[in-house]
Amino acid sequence: MSMKKFGKDIETHIMTGISYMIPLVIAGAVLMAISRVGASFYGISDIWDTKWATNANWFIQFLHTDDGWGGLALGMMFPVISAFIAYSVADKGGIAPGLVGGVLVANMNAGFLGALASGLIAGYTVKFLLTHIHLPEAAKSVLPVFLVPVLGSLVTLILIQYVIGVPFAGINAGLASWLKSLTGTNKVLLAAIVGAMVGFDLGGPVNKAAVTTAMALLTSGVYDPNTAAQIAIIIPPLGLGLATLIDKRKFSPELHEAGQASLVMGLIGVSEGAIPFAVESPLKVIPANMIGSAAGAALGVGLGAVNRAPISGFYGWFAVEKWWFYILGIAVGTLIVTAITLATRKAFEAESEKLSYTADDENDGSYFDEDQWEN
Repeated sequence: MSMKKFGKDIETHIMTGISYMIPLVIAGAVLMAISRVGASFYGISDIWDTKWATNANWFIQFLHTDDGWGGLALGMMFPVISAFIAYSVADKGGIAPGLVGGVLVANMNAGFLGALASGLIAGYTVKFLLTHIHLPEAAKSVLPVFLVPVLGSLVTLILIQYVIGVPFAGINAGLASWLKSLTGTNKVLLAAIVGAMVGFDLGGPVNKAAVTTAMALLTSGVYDPNTAAQIAIIIPPLGLGLATLIDKRKFSPELHEAGQASLVMGLIGVSEGAIPFAVESPLKVIPANMIGSAAGAALGVGLGAVNRAPISGFYGWFAVEKWWFYILGIAVGTLIVTAITLATRKAFEAESEKLSYTADDENDGSYFDEDQWEN
């Protein structure tokens, strides 16, 4: 198999996983949006906090529960994308190892790159097992119901735990320590670094290192890292969602649907809305996200915006000190992501619309050009 064909197969498998993941993204985004927008009418900016579960107002209790439902749906993204990438590679036999691997990826905070690796590892492991294990006719039923799910899951989990997860954990800890050491230096540079880290892997280890550390520094009265992180969180999903509205021709139908969910998720402060785009074109999308997030965060912090709460959604914007500069940073970063995305993408062309034929086909009566039809 040529490298070009292999790369095309990988792309197909990944896009299959995305198509199954998108409904979860939409469901989770809408449920969380209902909860957080509803809570904002009561002046509540942290409806996810467990203290609201026992509130005297039954509707506030419901909004808290609804936010949990949205989080539950979003929490299934990595297992589902992993499972259906594996399914695309190895059919139904890949689903169980892919699901289990995806759950481990989520628990280890390995991010969407870990989920992609999990799905591919599970799928190709199962495909190898199905190809190379030959059992007597009487024992063939053991293969799909026992050997494949058990061995496929075991291999996938071992590789994730000891090859993928452990290095990511080390990177996460190292980045957290490094970010703390930057506190007190030039705040614009710090904001740009935090913004780029947040925009890099959309909820993965690098993102979490920046966000978690920024939130931890709030207790010490250090607010610039948190301000930068909260601005950067929402720029990628807003920028990519806006790009799908401006020029639909450059996106597949699946990504166009994901763009609508991405806008909603961006507004409520969930950066994972941009994951389908980053998975589909990482070399184009990740740099755009990093540049836009870094620029927006640096601008907002540099102009003096201060966010003292770990809230990125729109319902918290007007509680920010100098909120107009905060929103300006978001807007500029969003437009940068949108502009870079549209400038680097070509018009989408569905595979089914592409015509491929040989020179012989032109003369065998099965294909005629316009002049031949007229004659």
